[in-house]
Amino acid sequence: MKFSRINKAIGIAVLSMVSLSSFAQDIIARQAPSDKRLKDIHNVKLNSKLGFSAADLNDPASNIYTDWTDNLRSCSGSVPSNYKIDLRGFCMPTPSRKINSPFGPRWGRQHEGLDIKVYIGDTIRAAFDGKVRICKYNGSGYGYYIVIRHPNGLETLYGHLSKQIVKKDQVVRAGDPIGLGGNTGKSSGSHLHFETRVLGQPINPALLFDFVNQDVTGDYFIVNNGFSKGNVAKHNSSK
Repeated sequence: MKFSRINKAIGIAVLSMVSLSSFAQDIIARQAPSDKRLKDIHNVKLNSKLGFSAADLNDPASNIYTDWTDNLRSCSGSVPSNYKIDLRGFCMPTPSRKINSPFGPRWGRQHEGLDIKVYIGDTIRAAFDGKVRICKYNGSGYGYYIVIRHPNGLETLYGHLSKQIVKKDQVVRAGDPIGLGGNTGKSSGSHLHFETRVLGQPINPALLFDFVNQDVTGDYFIVNNGFSKGNVAKHNSSK
C-alpha cells in the first residue's frame, strides 16, 4: 500500500513537470487570454532549416541588396532576371488561419500585406532565418513593427505588435519568437499585419504563404523580369 502511494505521488509529480514545461514554452504569450495561447510548441510549423552560414545571416541577400538602413521603402540594389526565392526552411509566423483583410486596394489606398487574426500577447515568430533591419514604432501606421531581411532575398514585416522582443541588427532563426501580437498604431482590433517585400516592393504574402493550410505555396517563388509592384509570378516545385 505504501509503495502504491509513493508511485502515485511520483506520477503526479511527473505530470506536474510536463505541464510546467508546456507552460514555460509558451510563457512569452502570457499576456493573451488563457484559451488563446499556444498550448504546445508542436503547433509551430517549422520546415527543415537550410543551414545558412554566419556570413549569410550577418549580411543577408548581399547579392541583391547594396544597403542596410532603417528606412522601410528605401532599399537599393537589383534583382536578377527570374530571381528564385527559396521558401524552404520556413516557419509560419502565427498558427492563426483567419485572414481579416487581404492584400490589395482598401479604403482608397493599397493594403500591402495580410491582416491575420491574433490576440494580444500571442507569440509571433520569424518566418525564415535572417537579420532584423528595422525595429521601430509608428503611431500613425504599423505601431510596433519589425522588418527582417532574409538570405533568400525576401524581407518580412510584422506590424501592430504589443511588444518587440528582438533588436535591430539581431540575427534570428526561423521560428524564433520576435514579438507579441497586439493592436498598436493605426489598428481597429488585435491582429498581425504581415508583409513580404523584395527591394522595398510589396508582394502579396498569399502568393507565398497559405495561412489556411499553415504551409508555403511551394518550394520556390520566381520574381519575373522587370520586377515592380504586382509584376511577379510564382513557381511551385515538388515538395
